[in-house]
Amino acid sequence: MKKTVLAAVLIAAASTASAGGMMEPVMETPVIIEEAAAGSSSGMLMPLLLLAVVVAVAS
Repeated sequence: MKKTVLAAVLIAAASTASAGGMMEPVMETPVIIEEAAAGSSSGMLMPLLLLAVVVAVAS
């Protein structure tokens, strides 16, 4: 009787362990969050203002 119960337990454990088969793992793509830049013309604003002041003083 003990051997029959042991065999039934082993068969049940083996069948659930391989129930899904072999599949490739599904990998989710990473989410990339980019912060918005302050502006592309922010580096040019001060030199242009300085140039405008120099032109205004020169005239």
